[in-house]
Amino acid sequence: MNNYSSSIANRYDKLSGQDCCLSCGGAFSLTRIRAGDTCIDLGCGKGHDVIRMALLAGDKGFVYGVDISDGMMKTAAEQAGKFGLENIRFIKSELENIHLDDDIADVIISNCTINHSLEQDKVWKEVARLLKPGGYFVVSDIYATEPVPEKFRSDPAMVAECWEGAETKDQYLEHIRGAGLKKVEILEESKPYEKGQIKVASFTIKGFL
Repeated sequence: MNNYSSSIANRYDKLSGQDCCLSCGGAFSLTRIRAGDTCIDLGCGKGHDVIRMALLAGDKGFVYGVDISDGMMKTAAEQAGKFGLENIRFIKSELENIHLDDDIADVIISNCTINHSLEQDKVWKEVARLLKPGGYFVVSDIYATEPVPEKFRSDPAMVAECWEGAETKDQYLEHIRGAGLKKVEILEESKPYEKGQIKVASFTIKGFL
């Protein structure tokens, strides 16, 4: 695990036991999970969306929660255990190289996580690799209204604070299309707002393999 990943994991380990909201959007609410679906939540945190997807997917479906924080995964597993769900698996993995087989997911979601990566093109190639033909993603995230100065990107602690890794809207969408994902549309988009030392906007995007 590199310094960036370690900083992110450490930050979210500390937050895993706190009663706080860690997301910039609601990707789950814009999906239609069907019985039998296989779903993945990238940056699953405390596992709330994983549990909701598992309940909808049912016994014939399955849901993977992917996160880099041991603390978050422990909390998520405890929450899932309360429901007695057996169609869930939590996986510790960096998003640039996810430890799952090709072509397994009907639906992939993520909330305010991909911006943590400094290699977002690789993350989106992983999304494309994991989706079944015809599968789709719904991702909520942030983008920077102007390129983020390199002096911020060189500090792992700042990247972990959920703004220094942000890319511009054009860059973000180019990564998605470059991965071979299609029918990309913006479902929701906020007005720009201050975050850290830059200005960002939140949006939710959907696309298909």
